[in-house]
Formats: sequence, structure tokens, C-alpha cells
Amino acid sequence: MGRFLLKRLVNYLVLVVVATTLAYIVASLALNPRSAYEGRNPPPPAAVVDQQLTAYGVNDKDPLLGRYADWIGGVLLHGDFGKTVTGGDINDQLGSRAMVSLRLLVLGSIIGAVVGVLAGVVSAIKKYQVTDRLITVYAFFFIATPVFFTAVLLKYGALSVNQAAGSTVLYYTGYETPNLQAGFFGHLADQIGHLILPTLSIALGQIAFFSRYQRNAMLDVMNSDFLRTAEAKGLTRRRALYKHGLRTALIPMATLLAYSFGTLAVGATFTEKIFGWHGMGEWLVDSITSNDINVVATVTLFTAVFILISGFLADVIYAVLDPRVRV
Repeated sequence: MGRFLLKRLVNYLVLVVVATTLAYIVASLALNPRSAYEGRNPPPPAAVVDQQLTAYGVNDKDPLLGRYADWIGGVLLHGDFGKTVTGGDINDQLGSRAMVSLRLLVLGSIIGAVVGVLAGVVSAIKKYQVTDRLITVYAFFFIATPVFFTAVLLKYGALSVNQAAGSTVLYYTGYETPNLQAGFFGHLADQIGHLILPTLSIALGQIAFFSRYQRNAMLDVMNSDFLRTAEAKGLTRRRALYKHGLRTALIPMATLLAYSFGTLAVGATFTEKIFGWHGMGEWLVDSITSNDINVVATVTLFTAVFILISGFLADVIYAVLDPRVRV
């Protein structure tokens, strides 16, 4: 199993490098950092603009491959992600923004995966019964609903609840209350309160997505020969399903779980903008608007590493569920 996981890890690292390289090249060709200096009165001298852009590593007059080599070298050797188009240090914002996004991505994905798998299993066992039909209606509704629309509905619902209650019951903007005077547990409760609606906006769609795939995977194994053999050896139908059927049905879900995180990261971009979370998704949108090449490449690298870790964990789960991988 160790050789299998090592091989997969190397593959993921190669994909991270390729994704980051392509993102940097595309951003360099499509974005125009020089526009940040246009329209100023009085206009800065061209030599000064070139000097500033070169210092930030985004001068379009410098060789593209040379700029990329300097940027990726700084990242790999010193952990330095460079400067923004306005001269700010990317490292100063990266940590806080990454933690903001990880709160949403990790919690939303865990809730979505666990509840979605359980819903899919129940739906398969209760096939064509009322429970199955209710889960199916829920799944179809949220699969067909864009993440940003779900977020807007939740935000509108929070406004309505707060107006009816006459106080703030549900937080719908920001990830914490500014200048809150409270102890550790007070701050923790405040951050959890701000986390509820953004997490729901991500988890609701994930639950719908995973429940449908898990239902189909479970139905495929429910009438299989190995389950009938297990029952013939004395296991009850329920025990055979959960001990043997569920484990087999989870194997394709492990791979699906990893690569759904790419879609999840995109959905979190809209969620962060709508709920006012200053995370990586919001940063990406703002950096594209401001023609900030280094930030676009940094966010892409963050997303690629997040998917790498998710994929590696999925491979570990796959190896645990399927003993053949360990041979």
C-alpha cells in the first residue's frame, strides 16, 4: 500500500506544478498590471512604472519564463509568494485568508460527505418508499440550484428571521463580530454563529450531490452474489448490507469525494463574496479585477494543494476499503 500511496502522491505533486504553471502563464497573458498606473494625474513616468512592475515581478516587458522562474523559486526556496500589484506582501494576507476559506471548505465538505452518504444509503434501503422520494426531491432541488442562489436564499431568510425576532439571531455577513468584547468562549461562539449560514450554503448542495451517487452505488451492490452468500452464512440482511455492501459501495465514493473539492472551491468563491468572508475565493475575484498576477497564481496553488491533500486522503480511504490495493 505504501508504494501505491507514494506513487499517487508524486502524481498529485506533478499536477500541482502543472496547474500552478498554467495559471501563472494564463494570468500573465490575460491580465494587465500596468493598468493600475493608468489614469493618474499627473501620470507617472514610464520608467518609474516599469521599475515598480519589475520590482513586483509583473512587468510584461520582462521575459515571462524568467518572471515565472523568479516567482516559483521564491515560493519553493523561501516560502515567499511575492508582491501584489500595489506592492503589498502576499504572505501577510495568505495565512488569514487561507484559514477563513478552510473553515468553510473543510467543515462544509465533511458535513456534506457524511450526511450525503448516510442519506444515500437510507434512500437505497428505502427504495421507492416515502423516505426515498423525499430525499430524491431534496437532492434534485439542490443539484439544480446554483451555490450562489442557495447562499442568497439563506441570507434573505436570515434577514427575515432577524426582523421578525427584532434582534440578530442569524449572522449573515462577515466571519466574526468586529471589536467584540468577550472571552475565549465568547469569541468561539461568535465565530460559530457566523459560520452556520455559509457552511449550510455549501453543505446543502454537497449532501444532495453525494446522496444521489451513494444511492446508485448502494443499489448496485444490494442484489450482488457476495451479499446473498453472507446472508446464507447466517448474517441478517441489515448486517450484511452495512458490513459488506456499504464498504463496497463506498469505494467509488472515495474518489468522487476528492475531485468534488475542485467544484467546492469554486462554489466557496461565491459564498465568500455573498456573506462577506475575506477568504481565498474573494481574493481571487478581487485579484482578477485588479490584474494581480501573483495573487491569481497563489490562489491557484492553494486550491491545487487542497485538492492534492483531498485526493491523497481519498486514496488512503480507497486502500482501506479495498484490500486489493494493499497487495
